[in-house]
Amino acid sequence: MSEVPVKNSKNIMSEDFEKEVVVKGWVQEVRNLGGISFLILRDRYGTIQITAPKKKIEPGLMSALSGIARESVVSITGMVKGSNQAKAGYEIVPSAMDVLSTAMSPLPLGVVDKVNVEMDTRFNNRFMDLRKPENRAVFEIKSLTLQLLDEYMVSHGFAETFTPKIVASGAEGGASLFELKYFDKKAYLAQSPQLYKQMIMSTGLDRVYELGPAFRAELSDTVRHVSEFISFDAEMAFIESQRDVMDVLEGVTHHIFQGVADKGKEHLEKIGATVTVPKLPYPVVTYSDALDIVNAAGMKLNYGDDLGTEGEKALGDVMAEKGNDMYWIAEYPEEAKPFYIMEKDGTQHSFSFDLDYKGQEMASGGQREHRYDKLVQRMEKKGLETKDFEFYLNAFAYGMPPHGGFGLGIERLVVKMLGLPNIREAILFPRDRNRLVP
Repeated sequence: MSEVPVKNSKNIMSEDFEKEVVVKGWVQEVRNLGGISFLILRDRYGTIQITAPKKKIEPGLMSALSGIARESVVSITGMVKGSNQAKAGYEIVPSAMDVLSTAMSPLPLGVVDKVNVEMDTRFNNRFMDLRKPENRAVFEIKSLTLQLLDEYMVSHGFAETFTPKIVASGAEGGASLFELKYFDKKAYLAQSPQLYKQMIMSTGLDRVYELGPAFRAELSDTVRHVSEFISFDAEMAFIESQRDVMDVLEGVTHHIFQGVADKGKEHLEKIGATVTVPKLPYPVVTYSDALDIVNAAGMKLNYGDDLGTEGEKALGDVMAEKGNDMYWIAEYPEEAKPFYIMEKDGTQHSFSFDLDYKGQEMASGGQREHRYDKLVQRMEKKGLETKDFEFYLNAFAYGMPPHGGFGLGIERLVVKMLGLPNIREAILFPRDRNRLVP
């Protein structure tokens, strides 16, 4: 006797009609209409209608189906029947049900109930919140984004690497660091893999990328900032200019947008989102021109100031009017950039860039200072103690090729791409200064 196949809402086809299958999932809803009962079973991909006519179902099974608590986990064996009334075009008439886990009542929040729930309640019960198909679809898109990212980077000769997340000093010189006790020493959670990915450039691994957590101890309560996020970082050696780096970032983001638009339709539909692929090439706006545009919009910023949230929005509005969702801001003042960014000789500028999308920064990068003496000068200029960075400087003292790279926040990109209101929507269990559990 052949074993009954286990199916789900995505792979039950017309050829399964009049055949017995096993389906597993959560009890979303039960409706008892006298002579017939309906149970809606939900799995990762959708829902399945279980139809139980009283005359055809054994009394004990009928009672169990009618009395099962919502959100209980069950395994149901039954016959697949074509149906014009069922949403999926079929229904399953059950012959057996195994209750794998009974849900308590009342539920901490509803899954299909049309009731507004406060964000704290949602994130306190995130396991239940993510049973909602539209919320879970965000993470299907996030997973697809990471697959597309890997696909592009590997195809362009990049090796995936992993750098330490417990570090002795911060890449940005000590600002917004989480301090921790490391045995008998003081250590920090890494803000970024910046110093390590640069050191790798001296090894012969001349193209690397990393996907990993980054930590920022920022006292921010905004929809854009969290304490822990996934950072996509890349570094490449033997570049001719920062344009080489920009081309890679432009290529990988375009590949992600195109791939999500083409392959993510099912999940985008659940979210109610449409992804428009930004047109190529991304236009370049110099920092000086960006400052002029922002000031013309009514803001008062001086040379060297950060554009800020409102400035980014103002520039984004102007670029949108020109039909550009994605664009570069380049040639920032050298004083506004970290020590590892290369100065543009004879000017106040640096070989640096931001990549903005619809009025928000997505990525930052540039050409690095690879010359030992110049790098030391940059560090001293920034008030850093070079002895604290000896491990890093050693990699530059014995042959370091010209190189550059970038860092991009994955959740920030996903949230903006999908038009979501808060970066926390793209993080399974968000961390900010008010949230440490679950």
